[in-house]
This record gives sequence, C-alpha cells and structure tokens, in this order.
Amino acid sequence: MATEILLPKIGFSMTEGEIAEWLAEDGSEVTEGQPLYLLEADKSANEVEAPASGTLRIIIEAGETHEVGTVLGTIE
Repeated sequence: MATEILLPKIGFSMTEGEIAEWLAEDGSEVTEGQPLYLLEADKSANEVEAPASGTLRIIIEAGETHEVGTVLGTIE
C-alpha cells in the first residue's frame, strides 16, 4: 500500500507552500527519515523527510505552490 506525501503545515498561520526542490528523483528508492524535498513557506525553507521507505513517485513538480494537505507524491 502506498504512503501519501502530503504538504505539511509548518507553522500556525501556514496555508500554502512551494516545493522549492525535490532532493530525490522520481522512481528512486528512499528510506524513512531521509530528506525528501525543500519546502518554502512564510519566508522560511525547511527540509521535509520521507514518511516511509520505498519507491518515490512524484506528482507535484518543484516550483509550484499548493495548499497544506495537497498530495505531492507517494512512496510505494
């Protein structure tokens, strides 16, 4: 079963964020806790870690802004 990668809420007032850069490529193997992407929101940048181990499938490309809770990809 695939694990969804959701855009997290990092801060009380955060409603949206931009994927500045994926730190792993689509189709690559990732491990839980590995830095997965760089999230820019509210004038800050944060590395977000993989929630599970498996094969990364990217849905949302870097450079796009989306609302908190948006599915960015999956780990299968």
